[in-house]
Amino acid sequence: MKANRFSLTTLAAGAIGVLVLAIAQTISVKNAAAAGTLHLPVEGSMPSLGGAVEWINSPPLTPQGLRGKVVLVEFWTYTCINWRRQLPFVRAWAEKYKNQGLVVIGVHTPEFEFEKKLENIRWAAKDMSVNYPVAVDSDYATWRAFGNEYWPALYFIDARGRIRHHQFGEGEYEQSERVIQQLLADAGAHVGSELVSIDAHGAEAAADWRDVKSSENYLGFERTENFASPGGAKLGQSHRYSVAGPLQLNHWAVTGDWTFQRQTLSLNQAGGGIVYRFHARDLHLILGPPSPGVAVRFRVRIDGEPPGAAHGSDVDAQGNGTVNEQRMYQLIRQPVPIIDRDFEIEFLDPGVEAFSVTFG
Repeated sequence: MKANRFSLTTLAAGAIGVLVLAIAQTISVKNAAAAGTLHLPVEGSMPSLGGAVEWINSPPLTPQGLRGKVVLVEFWTYTCINWRRQLPFVRAWAEKYKNQGLVVIGVHTPEFEFEKKLENIRWAAKDMSVNYPVAVDSDYATWRAFGNEYWPALYFIDARGRIRHHQFGEGEYEQSERVIQQLLADAGAHVGSELVSIDAHGAEAAADWRDVKSSENYLGFERTENFASPGGAKLGQSHRYSVAGPLQLNHWAVTGDWTFQRQTLSLNQAGGGIVYRFHARDLHLILGPPSPGVAVRFRVRIDGEPPGAAHGSDVDAQGNGTVNEQRMYQLIRQPVPIIDRDFEIEFLDPGVEAFSVTFG
């Protein structure tokens, strides 16, 4: 089964059974929470964290050394928009309950090759205020030990080292905090019933799910869908592409001289662009410069015009921005009404690498 950033639109067909089980457990926990008591089954023992290649914000931690603590293990990768929207809650829980026996551990397991670079992970943890311990899982050892398949994923572990609950993907935040409170109370801590209050901004703000009719799409040759430039994508060779006529919803094309690789799309000459027909409040691109220290300028248009009030946090109202790190860039956050739109980004310098597009 392939690993997935968790959403119903990207769920691998082979994961349906896992999802059904997760939903059944979620309903059970919700019903118990409504009755005032959580009945949390034992799902196994906390696996070893010894496969981590490095630790950030902490010396190495072990299941044995964590006995007596309630542990929340969070699988993340720093370009994942689903994780970014979950992060404010995990950050708040880590701070609120740290003196009552909760230890949050972020396991950073990369999706793209550049997310294996320790300097990138350190930058992301600092930039995104991930202040709790981070196990750098670049070899997927901890991912495999947990049998995990999703970004993001949460595993709730009691003071005896037993996994008692899990949450795949965004949402269910009240339920998750109730589980934390129950496990802390079971361990003898005095916790109230109040829940954290979150006021998230930028990429961390919750998606407008009512208006999301576009799903994540990879831009590399191996996994992309709905590529509409005439002649299709050419793997591993420089080729000049164009757009022929209006695009259908969720179809995309490129203009200019690009090279498709299996995981990425690279611009060979300045002036090339990406055009995407989408329906969502937010549009993000995972982009990177050709090498560290090199900046790539770009210009964004929506329906042929500067974005104005619809610009994202990485773009000004005129649509101008710069790619200077390998990360996710929020390019569009449009006000209502949300309708089908044509997004276009033109790169004014060569060498940019594009990995995927996500929505919210």
